[in-house]
Amino acid sequence: MRKHRKRKVLEDVEVVDIVARGKGFATMPNGKALFIDDAVPGDVVDVLVRKNTSGYVAGRVLNMKKPSEDRIDSFCEHFGTCGGCKWQYLDYQKQLEYKEKIVGDNFRRLGKLEFDEIRPIIGTKEQTFYRNKMEYTFSSNRWIDKHEVAEDERIDDRRGVGFYVPSSFLKVVDIKKCHLQGGGSNEVRNFLRDYAVEHDLTFYNLLKHTGFLRNLIVRTTVAGELMIVLQVAEQNQPLIEQVMEALLEQFPEVTSLNYVINQKRNDTMYDQEVITYHGQAFITEYLEELKFKISPKSFFQTNPKQALELYSIIRDFADLKGEELVYDLYTGTGSIAQFVSRYCKHVVGIEEVADAIKDAKYNSEQNELTNCDFIVGDVRKEFTAKLLEKYGTPDLIITDPPRAGLHPDVVRQLNQSGAERIVYVSCNPATQARDLGLMKEHYKIEKIQPVDMFPFTYHIENVVLLSKI
Repeated sequence: MRKHRKRKVLEDVEVVDIVARGKGFATMPNGKALFIDDAVPGDVVDVLVRKNTSGYVAGRVLNMKKPSEDRIDSFCEHFGTCGGCKWQYLDYQKQLEYKEKIVGDNFRRLGKLEFDEIRPIIGTKEQTFYRNKMEYTFSSNRWIDKHEVAEDERIDDRRGVGFYVPSSFLKVVDIKKCHLQGGGSNEVRNFLRDYAVEHDLTFYNLLKHTGFLRNLIVRTTVAGELMIVLQVAEQNQPLIEQVMEALLEQFPEVTSLNYVINQKRNDTMYDQEVITYHGQAFITEYLEELKFKISPKSFFQTNPKQALELYSIIRDFADLKGEELVYDLYTGTGSIAQFVSRYCKHVVGIEEVADAIKDAKYNSEQNELTNCDFIVGDVRKEFTAKLLEKYGTPDLIITDPPRAGLHPDVVRQLNQSGAERIVYVSCNPATQARDLGLMKEHYKIEKIQPVDMFPFTYHIENVVLLSKI
């Protein structure tokens, strides 16, 4: 061991595994677990220690002594600075193998769960430009690249638009090309940056709470529709209209052009009015013959083509015969509820975002579905014995909660619901395993199916079928 800026460096560490959150894993001579950022099995590295606890050590790669045979070249110029697509250095088939393994590790270690097998993970054909929504931040304090520092020249203009650097909300990586979204996303972002610089528009400063341009959301559909939502921090109507007109002239094909005046400290727009400047207030996505209205505040699966694969698995696990009562918890815009509604008697969806429920009801009417009810409210407060009294004991419950998983009250109600089957969809196998561990006295695992929705990241979508014991 040697010192590096008063931190210890572990030399010639051989990485043997990948664990949760995509971290490389090795074992210390004293038996402690060593978690390493940006490392993959087969790497031999020097590790800069960042944290040393009684139970584990964490660090990052300082020097690459010998790269793994599974490593590949990254394809994005921003890789390593931008916080997205962290697995660009890992072969895609290996990504799938490790994602599948991570599900099993979480279920065995965190949930202490018993199961027969995990079905082979379903990969995606489109590994780039697969997202239908991206959110970019304007900043007056962009990240300065190494080559700019090396040039040793004064940088007066630090405006940039892109993503925050990892673990920081003060500096933004100025993105030239993002490989996550097509459909005009890069063109819209780059045009706005160039237009703003040309017309000397100010970018937002988080610390000072000053600046005009604040945030940009671009949403697209498989059919080619385009939504732009520009968030500004100043009530300057002439300037807003100037920018809107510039966007409309540059992108006359835009389906929905919107803006938000947000003068709060945070970027959240769910409590703000979205003003449609041109076109419709929504765009439309299709899943099979169903169509879904997506408004600026709506949640919809960000990988629509792979979402169809995911929903087909949910429908297969549900195994509906036509007479079932189904509850869909965290229904969002009701896409899953409507996808299965054609195969059951009735569906009740619950979602706390009011605008999403508005879209769900609209979508249900547009799709001529008469057997769907949608309720606005926190699932914890709405999914109660009172709800069961009103609608009846469900035959099937579908739940697709946020990354944090289920609230303990929701878990208790699931255990007491009397439902014969539960399909639990999760974007976080760790919290899913935790929740299933609290349900194993009431429900047993029948099937586990991981689905890759987000290539070149460690994120996993996982579907589990449970049956009542």
